[in-house]
Amino acid sequence: MPTIRIRTFIKADRSICFDLARDVTIHTLTTGNTNERAVAGVTHGLLELHDTVTWEATHLGVKQRLTAQIVDLNVPAEFTDVMVNGAFHSFTHVHQFHEVSGGTMMTDTFTYKAPLGFLGHIANFLFLKAYMTRFLKQRTQELKHLAETQK
Repeated sequence: MPTIRIRTFIKADRSICFDLARDVTIHTLTTGNTNERAVAGVTHGLLELHDTVTWEATHLGVKQRLTAQIVDLNVPAEFTDVMVNGAFHSFTHVHQFHEVSGGTMMTDTFTYKAPLGFLGHIANFLFLKAYMTRFLKQRTQELKHLAETQK
């Protein structure tokens, strides 16, 4: 299964970064180019263990819904969400936060399986992995900006 790993240094306390990353309202602010919004489950505030959220967004020109559940939570070091319903065959997204000199190292590890079997493998090779990498990098940069400018 393909894996995308993004490491981002943030000049902010680990607990601030951790809470921003699991805040549903902040998520909508950091994914503006896809018009992502929470439509079911937890629709605002911080996600906790076993919470689900259903996102509606436009990806690759198609409006989609995806439901994810928090399956692991270790405050303020790590949380994991998995897709329980959506366009992918499956995905697991691990969010890790390590204290480092001057701030926090945030690591996103996104492991997924494309839908549609062989056609999904071709789509992944042609554009899906690049698209998801850009999407995740853009979101992490928005989180970085919010964490570093938060008063």
